[in-house]
Amino acid sequence: MDHTAKHSHNRIPISVSLDETMSLNDMNQAQAGNKKRLAMLSGFAVAVAICISFIAKGLVYLINLFTNLAFNHTWSVAPGNPGGHHYGLFVIIVPAIGGLIVGLMALYGSKAIRGHGIPEAMEQILTNNSKIRPSITYLKPLSSAISIGTGGPFGAEGPIIATGGALGSTIGQLFRISAYERKILLTAGATAGMSAIFGSPVAAIFLAIELLLFEFSPRSIIPVALACITGAAGHHLLFEAGPVFPSPVMESPSNMALITYSIIGIAIGLLAAGVTKIVYLIEDAFEKLPVHWAWWPAIGGLAVGLVGYFAPYTLGVGYENITHVLSGQMTLQLIVSLAVMKFISWAIALGSGTSGGTLAPLLTIGGATGAALGIAAMAIFPQAGINVSMAALIGMSAMFAGASRALLTSIIFAIETTGQENALLPLLAGCIAAYIVSYFLMENTIMTEKIARRGVKTPDIYQPDVLEKITVEQVLSDATVINGDTSVKEVRIFLEQQKDQQRNYYIVVNNEGIFKGIVSASNLFSMHHEITQPIQTLIKRKATVISPRNTLKTAVQLMASENVDVLPVVDRTNNSVLGVLSYKDILSGYRQMAEEGQGTIAISLRRRTLKMLVHGKKGFAVLKPTPKKEADV
Repeated sequence: MDHTAKHSHNRIPISVSLDETMSLNDMNQAQAGNKKRLAMLSGFAVAVAICISFIAKGLVYLINLFTNLAFNHTWSVAPGNPGGHHYGLFVIIVPAIGGLIVGLMALYGSKAIRGHGIPEAMEQILTNNSKIRPSITYLKPLSSAISIGTGGPFGAEGPIIATGGALGSTIGQLFRISAYERKILLTAGATAGMSAIFGSPVAAIFLAIELLLFEFSPRSIIPVALACITGAAGHHLLFEAGPVFPSPVMESPSNMALITYSIIGIAIGLLAAGVTKIVYLIEDAFEKLPVHWAWWPAIGGLAVGLVGYFAPYTLGVGYENITHVLSGQMTLQLIVSLAVMKFISWAIALGSGTSGGTLAPLLTIGGATGAALGIAAMAIFPQAGINVSMAALIGMSAMFAGASRALLTSIIFAIETTGQENALLPLLAGCIAAYIVSYFLMENTIMTEKIARRGVKTPDIYQPDVLEKITVEQVLSDATVINGDTSVKEVRIFLEQQKDQQRNYYIVVNNEGIFKGIVSASNLFSMHHEITQPIQTLIKRKATVISPRNTLKTAVQLMASENVDVLPVVDRTNNSVLGVLSYKDILSGYRQMAEEGQGTIAISLRRRTLKMLVHGKKGFAVLKPTPKKEADV
């Protein structure tokens, strides 16, 4: 065999001119650029968090102002108590007036201010490249402050999450950044707002993962975490120190108490499923009303006022209700009344499409129900060591876990806002129980039902990209290598003899075996070429190559950026051509992984060959790399 053929057995050397391309393929430059953009994005996220911290304080002031104006007739931003009004029966009108104003703001300002914030943010992330109208930044807090200040049974967390998301999205639209980066800024603003209101940065980070980002990666978590920390710093600077919901010290539970708390979690899970279904049944009922939707918040406000006449403690934010429930000192009658009346008021108001949040009402309803179940359990099992405050804490956390299926957020939020570290295990038991019940009974959650009805699919599985788990060498195809000086006619004859005409692309090298590029089959067999011209003249562009150790995700990104559907694969350790990666190979790898499900997968490596046509010689060399063992992914 001639020298060239012998040389081919040692694999084909690659030109030094490929170093730049190889460096690009290994994504070194891209990684450096990504880190610079990550630093820039983190700076934006911190800036958004600083702004939203002050906006959160401003929102609280606005709520207090409208509460004092509506119920106390005073111009003050000090905390007001809507339950202490002297309106009598006329209190029914006050929430209706607030609802009318909100309806007009939605009609002439933006319809996006309706709802409780998180579903709207989710929808913009999933369907609109995280673009939110800048006007939401001021319309949402203003409308929510009016709604809550006139007696709406909502919390400030939903509006501030929507406002923070709108601010982050607006900043993202002012600069030249990608939709993915804009999603991160939206999420950073939203969760920084939650952290600023409650002083719960860890829970806010988990909220981002479970309800907004739908992923966990350094490029998303770093900016969001920095924003949440900044929001928490804003909370400590602008709000009162200590837990948002102070409660008596809770001791570690006994095994019997832990079992009881788990049963309470199951009951709360059933309640969460029922609450979610009823809320959307009420919303469907409003859809059937023969009046314009702008009037719905006013109609819902009438119901809020009517409930507030009989149960004044249901009006407004009601964070103090949560604290009272957690104290364990409320009577059973008052607890049951709070749970029932707050639910009726909140469900009708939310179903009417007014502006407000869901977290505080869910915590109130769940906490009151948990306390009532705890009192009942104490009567049945007096020796079990059941703590009513613990039962209330589990109830409020399990309600949020069951209604939203934000499991980790619910657990950490309860600990951060109460400071009860000993509650971790019972919270885990109760929330998981509620989560399981919710998962089997509800296809969608209170956060996703609305957008699901619009045809928007919300991710519910958070796992690494399948293509990140598979390397190029695991799905690599064989290839045919052709000397660039060979004529078109010789190549066609060679391929006919070898019955190798079904490939889409062929690798081209020079006399020294140095990689020159690739030629497509359609180009090679085109009738427009002179059959005597060298094959290398058919190369249209220098091919981008990839390393066998790169992942298929890197390959897909490279194919997309270079607008190609095949990539020559080059081993960087000895600069040898190993084969060609096509989009069909990528689909094959993805299909194999999908068929294996979530467990460990072994993708068998195919025995690959490289056929070489040597110019001026009669023979060709078939390269057979040593087959590798099946690799676990």
